[in-house]
Amino acid sequence: MDRSLAVERVLRGVQPHALLDGLRAALSEHFGAGDVELLMADYSLTELRRVTVLPYTTEPMPVAGTAAGEAFTSQSATFEPGEDGIRANLPVTVRGDRLGVLAVTLPEEPEPPVWAELGRFAEALGHEVFVADRDTDLYVQARRSSRLTLAAEMQWQLLPGRACSRPEFALGGQLEPAYAIYGDCFDWSASARTLAVTLVNGMGEGSSAALLTNLAVNALRNARRAGIPLDAQAELADQAIYAQHRGQEHVATLLLEFDLATGEITAVDAGSPRLWRLRDGKAERVHFDEQLPLGTFEDTLYTAEILQALPGDRFVFVSDGVYNAAGPHGELYGDRELSQAILTTADLPAAHVPSAVLAELHDRRHGGLAADDAMVVCLDWFGSNPSADGESDIASAATGETSV
Repeated sequence: MDRSLAVERVLRGVQPHALLDGLRAALSEHFGAGDVELLMADYSLTELRRVTVLPYTTEPMPVAGTAAGEAFTSQSATFEPGEDGIRANLPVTVRGDRLGVLAVTLPEEPEPPVWAELGRFAEALGHEVFVADRDTDLYVQARRSSRLTLAAEMQWQLLPGRACSRPEFALGGQLEPAYAIYGDCFDWSASARTLAVTLVNGMGEGSSAALLTNLAVNALRNARRAGIPLDAQAELADQAIYAQHRGQEHVATLLLEFDLATGEITAVDAGSPRLWRLRDGKAERVHFDEQLPLGTFEDTLYTAEILQALPGDRFVFVSDGVYNAAGPHGELYGDRELSQAILTTADLPAAHVPSAVLAELHDRRHGGLAADDAMVVCLDWFGSNPSADGESDIASAATGETSV
């Protein structure tokens, strides 16, 4: 049997909690691997943690300044010679969502095709871990440097992922402080023809804010999956929140829908997180007709607006936890600082931008605790991909809308 097929068959056949053990045995048998480790990125994307039977039992590896961390951030393999051979750090990524790094040690330097083969196993492992999360907590626990608050647990379970990419766009999002968030959230979903992006900033604190955000996100998903226009989606979610809280709680929301063929954007601003656009080297705030947050009054009507995305545009969304962040002398992180941060990170991939902006906020506080949670989402718009239209239409007819 072909050894690649043999390894992939092992990955598909083992129990979800035993993925690493199965892969380790298969790589030892077919490639002579001496050591195989899976390092999962933690929620803050600053550490890589080894998958072990029990959580919190090994020292984390920092992303900054390590070969494994470089493989994670650059999304390309890195290599380390050592006494036991050569160690390859291979990105474990699913459709642009970076999960971690597969570290494989071989006794001697192999031919380049072998590294490519191992890289494909890392990708296959990522897909298996993604599915395994439905059946085991092992990989979720490995991502944690400490316990999450209940509110953070609820929020992280809402997210579609922290990054995704297609020929038309690339997305990345991050929440901070990662282990104690409560009101901020983002959501996205792509079909053959559209990309929907939702930014949510629920009022309140703790688990009550997380419950409010859960209601808002699921009400919006329910409306979106019914296939109704964007303004009607906002109205149905508004009614659901008002019915539950009678105007005492509300949710600031920005809804966008991108036409993947034309770049036309339909938007509904319901007291939203802010949107910035980087175009031709200039960062500027995108202003909408700001309407009432969802749940403020009964039977609120919402109006959609239209704008145009051009190939090369970058869109950066931020919640009030970013632009209301206070510096050491009480000064707020204003438009000037945010504009500069967007320009400074212009050369980074979309998946890296949120963490870079949030790291600047952390430095601005000199490591102090944040007064509010913060959300940053970055979207790079590449333009339509005509060659994929036929395949997309076939996939759409077969499966309908797909989350990415």
